[in-house]
Amino acid sequence: MNRTLKQHLQYVSQSVLYWSIAMVLYAIFRFYGIEEEEGLTIIKKHEGALGVLYYSIKFINIGLLIGILYTAVDFIFDTISNKVSLTNDLIFRTFFHFLVTLIVFTNIKDIYAGIATMEIEKINDWWLLDKSFWTLLLYLTIASLVFSFLKIANEKFGKGVFIKMLLGKYRNPQEEKRIFMFLDLKDSTTIAEKLGHFKYSQLIQDCFYDLNKVVPRHNAEIYQYVGDEVVLSWPYKKGLADNNCVNLFFAFQQRKQNKSAYYLKKYGVVPEFKAGLHGGKLMVTEVGIIKKEIAYHGDVINTSARIQGQCNTYKVPLLISEKVIQDLKISANLTCQFLGSVLLKGKQQEVNIHTIARV
Repeated sequence: MNRTLKQHLQYVSQSVLYWSIAMVLYAIFRFYGIEEEEGLTIIKKHEGALGVLYYSIKFINIGLLIGILYTAVDFIFDTISNKVSLTNDLIFRTFFHFLVTLIVFTNIKDIYAGIATMEIEKINDWWLLDKSFWTLLLYLTIASLVFSFLKIANEKFGKGVFIKMLLGKYRNPQEEKRIFMFLDLKDSTTIAEKLGHFKYSQLIQDCFYDLNKVVPRHNAEIYQYVGDEVVLSWPYKKGLADNNCVNLFFAFQQRKQNKSAYYLKKYGVVPEFKAGLHGGKLMVTEVGIIKKEIAYHGDVINTSARIQGQCNTYKVPLLISEKVIQDLKISANLTCQFLGSVLLKGKQQEVNIHTIARV
């Protein structure tokens, strides 16, 4: 199965689960919290736990619909979110969420009529007059903001890291085994002088946008952006699986080549990147008070950066430590070449380095 499709299906399942739970909670609130109000009378066909179960099942169906349709809206806006401001994105996204909600409840009026006294099937603009609908809409809006917050936090800290932070896993340093890639723009100083700082900044923005398009397909996590450099990482096994840590680099190269006409027309250059890969055990912990971040400490980070710094010396775009090479399964479309041993800055022992090329 295509990795992009897997990512989409995973997001759909998360959205459906979230909205199903949200609508079950709403059903419980309505069942226990409200006996009667203006324009609304709860018709309790069942009492106690059976009643809660009855209405929860009804609202799970609504949650499934909302989860799927909201996800479709989010996919559309995710494709254009880099082209609009965050404020406009939230405004238009919220507006289309409202339209989706209206369509859902207009087309399942039989379910909605089961908890409302209004004869909504006879009123085309029922939603303008129904106070209970606006109450539900407010609940959905708040729930949507919570879901968006969780999504943004998950993207900020990396997949699964935010939940671990909430649980306090990284308050004390933890040992992990990971692979790191330092990815840096080649000839950045020359390009910056040629383009000027404004155009150069746009170039970096475009490059990182293209990088973000291939990152999810290879299960990578973006640890840091530092100027024109990006630091990516993988849990060790995920980085080795399907040669993710290597194939990401070639996928990024291919995407830039496919857009070479765009880069040449706008910037007069097709940007090239160089990368260094190394892996092993290191410590991860939560740092900061005013601005909290997850930080990695250990020799793996420093060695990865130093290996990337040797790319110009050996005139190759990709260098990998022997430690990672030994654990990789080199496929038929890749060729590996040993380049030698090098004493990296700050190291007391030489490190064997290799380069990999795609056939």
